[in-house]
Amino acid sequence: MDDPHINRDRYKTISGSPDPRAQLRIGLAHSPEPRVLDRFASDGYDLVLAGHTHGGQLCLPVVGALVTNCGIDRSRVKGLSRWGSHMRLHVSAGIGTSPYAPARFFCRPEASLLTLVAAPQHTEPQAGSEPVSQSDATVR
Repeated sequence: MDDPHINRDRYKTISGSPDPRAQLRIGLAHSPEPRVLDRFASDGYDLVLAGHTHGGQLCLPVVGALVTNCGIDRSRVKGLSRWGSHMRLHVSAGIGTSPYAPARFFCRPEASLLTLVAAPQHTEPQAGSEPVSQSDATVR
């Protein structure tokens, strides 16, 4: 999806539930705007990847990010968090800077590497046996 921060997201072109056969439903948005994250969550996505915040770009020790440059709270300016009851959000701090503040302060640039790992899903055991694990995708 394009940039919701400047109203270029056009979410209605992808709205609705993702393919029900998908074991992991991933959304991608340039900016983690709450109105778009809420729609991803209500449509049943498991994970949304975003950037735009530059990790706060200007941070203070103990305080953290001074601004987010979008509608999310400062605690979600980078890294993995929950959004809603089941969706995860990962915001990358990225490697760039804003043209209006071309520097970073206590905010290291990053390129995110996410590892998706199958989580065990227990099924009913057969008589006299242990539960059998099947895969269901999660992020850690």
